[in-house]
Amino acid sequence: MKKFLMAILLFSLTVTAYSQQQVKTTYYLIRHSEKDSSDKNNKNPELSKKGKERAKKWSNIFDELKLDAIYSTDYNRTLQTAAVTAKNKKLTIKKYHPRNLNLNSFLNETKGKSILIVGHSNTIPSLTNKLIGNGKYLNMDEDDYDNLYLVTIQGDLIEHVMIDVE
Repeated sequence: MKKFLMAILLFSLTVTAYSQQQVKTTYYLIRHSEKDSSDKNNKNPELSKKGKERAKKWSNIFDELKLDAIYSTDYNRTLQTAAVTAKNKKLTIKKYHPRNLNLNSFLNETKGKSILIVGHSNTIPSLTNKLIGNGKYLNMDEDDYDNLYLVTIQGDLIEHVMIDVE
């Protein structure tokens, strides 16, 4: 946790040094926690016990950070991952559909805010790539649940980093 917070602090200082006058928008993007895979026919599983524990860990991490809004896809596993943090921050989860997300509208709606986005192994890297304007990040491995994609936009400067929080 200390390593994670230090990385966030250093990243934030770099972006803040760029311009005190520009509005800063911060996006924290994570994949949902581990899902219950016991029923292979269930297309919308809930979190497993391990997934619920990880959702609490994410909430502990975000407890230290300012969040203005939380976005999640409309699946049990993503909503349950976001729910712990939303409850602790007293925020309502806003549902979004990755394929139907109008990036320009989303950027305008979230400008100047700190946003948590919970998605999937393919949608989180894809959305991160859209935010930064290139295809740097690949889809996540099926067993990868501990990466945080951090994107900061301040004026024309877009900074990004992927942090392994484990």
